Amino acid sequence: MAEPASRAEAEAPSTGGRDALTHRQIMTVLAGLMLGMLLAALDMTIMASATKTIADQLHGQTIQAWVTTSYLITSTISTPLYGKLSDILGRKPMYLAAITLFLTGSVLSGVANSMYELAAFRAVQGLGAGGLMSLALAIIADMVSPRERSRYQGYFMGVWGVSSVAGPVVGGFFAGAGTFAGIDGWRWVFLVNVPIGIVALIVVAKFLNVPHRRVDHRVDYWGAGALAVALVPLLIVAEQGREWGWGSGRSLLMYVVGAAGVVAFVLVERIMGDEALLPMRLFRRSVFSLTNMINFVMGLGMFGLMMSLPLYLQIVKGATPTESGLLTLPMTAGILVASMGSGIVISRTGRYKRFPVMGLAIVSAAMFLFAQIGVDTPLWQTMIVMAVAGAGLGLCMQTLILAIQNDVPARDMGVATSSATFFRSIGGTVGTAVFLSILFTVTLDNLPAPAGAGGAVDLNDTSFLATLPPAQARPILDAFSAGIDTVYLVGGFVMLVAFVLIWFLKEVPLSDKSGIQRAADDEAAAAPATVR
Repeated sequence: MAEPASRAEAEAPSTGGRDALTHRQIMTVLAGLMLGMLLAALDMTIMASATKTIADQLHGQTIQAWVTTSYLITSTISTPLYGKLSDILGRKPMYLAAITLFLTGSVLSGVANSMYELAAFRAVQGLGAGGLMSLALAIIADMVSPRERSRYQGYFMGVWGVSSVAGPVVGGFFAGAGTFAGIDGWRWVFLVNVPIGIVALIVVAKFLNVPHRRVDHRVDYWGAGALAVALVPLLIVAEQGREWGWGSGRSLLMYVVGAAGVVAFVLVERIMGDEALLPMRLFRRSVFSLTNMINFVMGLGMFGLMMSLPLYLQIVKGATPTESGLLTLPMTAGILVASMGSGIVISRTGRYKRFPVMGLAIVSAAMFLFAQIGVDTPLWQTMIVMAVAGAGLGLCMQTLILAIQNDVPARDMGVATSSATFFRSIGGTVGTAVFLSILFTVTLDNLPAPAGAGGAVDLNDTSFLATLPPAQARPILDAFSAGIDTVYLVGGFVMLVAFVLIWFLKEVPLSDKSGIQRAADDEAAAAPATVR
């Protein structure tokens, strides 16, 4: 009788304690989720080491922010949509849709012929990426209680660890190759996603069978539209403000349109009530609202760190894309060890607040240390700081999502989980655009005329630095180093804001029930009232 009961639990929702899935069932679902997450993780690490080469190949170094920003815009806007649609339609169909969109964007990016085309096709990729991360976290929350979740988060961290090693090597290999199989090497940075994505589609379609209780809601398309109106102009001015002038007419227009979009979004969400992309009632929960504020601030500083470090290693230190990726392994190791270590302690004690407090303090200190690096700084010193920064991030990243999932009702699990990714992505989108703008502004301001290079320096293509005599290259490298130091200095103060905020977080005891079990309990509790 045990085997049919177990099979019934996997195929249909039930009630009470019997909704708990076995370890074998959870691991089977995890196989599909890990492949989907591998797509997003590999893409992120490959791009981090290959962006400079791609920008040089397409002659667009100063507009490279568009490639990242377009991806982050679409992934940010689509993330809450995936959360709401997965509550309505189920996690599986939305996860399959996310993988399909990501693959489509990968193929298109692989045939791009300009940085503007690449930015547009990366936007398609972002539409898929918005669901790959948030839905995987929501599905785990459905299956596993907060206390036990760290038992399985180690597998996700393993995926990030593998991608962090494989991504830079693969990205560096393709970015540094002239051609591969008759195709420009850098195009394989995107095309390599295709075989992985096909396998992910097959595995997810076959094995991702988690009980789903449909939420009878409309889709908040008006809210999504208002969110787009709010985000896009603000990100455009963040990217173009340096050239337009921050107080120019075009910049002011972007501010006004963006502000109007924010107001419209809040009004629409109030009108939509529980059917909103981000229901306003959730913001009355102190843990939810404060943790998402911290997610935003942390995302802003974190993405500034992630984008600037490969540029420092490649431009200032002269590392190849492959070398750049491998040199950042101490940060990856720090994230992996800290995440898994804190997860084990949390599962044993049920206490979690101490970890983001320590983590944000560590990251803040690491950012200020990064602000001291220069052209002559030994790599071993920089790598030590990377490990410290990684440890700080590892103590924060999953813990903040866990706090949100533990705080909200089970029926809001999809929306709540997507909100954590959403606010972190907004911070990342703003951070990437703003910090890259700061980087190139400070770099240009520090270039001596005629920069010792026979004329004005074209930052659209920095490959010329390798051909310059050391004496002529030195002023340009010093200027880049000054720009990167400024980015880290500003980022350090940003992370200090998050550190101050985390002290106000109220620690709610972790539940021993999974999202499925909590939903079943809520349904059972509501049944007598319905009968009466």
